[in-house]
Amino acid sequence: MRNNRFVIFGLTPVFACIVIFMIIPIVWGLALSFTDYRTLAPEANFVALENFKGLFSDKTFSLALNNTLVFVFVTVAINIIITLLIAQFICTLGSNKTRSLLRMIFFMPCVAPLVASSVVWKQMYSTKYGLINTVLNSMFDMPHQNWLGTPGTLLPAIIVFTLWADIGFNIIIFSAGMDGIPQTFYEAAGIDGAGRFHKFFFVTLPLLRRTFGFVLIMTLISHFQMFAQFDVMTRVGNSSGGPANAGMVMTLDIYKTAFKYKELGYASAMAMILLIIILVCSIISQRMNKTDWSY
Repeated sequence: MRNNRFVIFGLTPVFACIVIFMIIPIVWGLALSFTDYRTLAPEANFVALENFKGLFSDKTFSLALNNTLVFVFVTVAINIIITLLIAQFICTLGSNKTRSLLRMIFFMPCVAPLVASSVVWKQMYSTKYGLINTVLNSMFDMPHQNWLGTPGTLLPAIIVFTLWADIGFNIIIFSAGMDGIPQTFYEAAGIDGAGRFHKFFFVTLPLLRRTFGFVLIMTLISHFQMFAQFDVMTRVGNSSGGPANAGMVMTLDIYKTAFKYKELGYASAMAMILLIIILVCSIISQRMNKTDWSY
């Protein structure tokens, strides 16, 4: 009985927080998506699926959806490759102090507030006095580029910033996963004549599958929800999204629709679509990386 009481009293606050801050907002958002609720309107009318039908003819939403998918899949793919290689390099170092130092250096951008980092990088991308243009011009005689003011370079510029700001977390996770692999597997592979290349692809990666699945799902979810850098780095005056809405993503479109145009019902429908996309990607990733082994 005492153990049951302890479990009940210990888990009740957790379940209460989940219900209040997760389940209720999702249910409330779903309910709003079937209405034409506006903050300035006296009442909300039930419109069934009209909001969702309107999304199919909304050019801004279609562009935001396309930009979001391109941003997420390109950034996540590059992120996974880079962090795997860096983590593998760190784990090959013999000195624990050097390994800890490198992990700390790569993790430092993750600690910095994303808004502050976005402001700094926006200045670095500046056409006339930006550090990036200055370095490229002095080293490669490359003419100054308007990185954030040109539709073709805006999204790649934000992708580069996002990689800098986000790879540290995955490097730590992958490093921990690699450190947890027993050395006996590598010794056995070495006896069979396997080199570093074969050990990485035929020992490390297969045994890192659970860690890989966790990193992939968490990175996908976080990148679908990224907002700060798009709002800060594409903002000109009171408008954000960049030239020709080249930096418009779903989170930014939802925010502008809800809080600038006051159409909370329509914005809730957008949010439900984003939620469904995240759920589908998470389920697919989990199925692909399902493992039944242990070591």
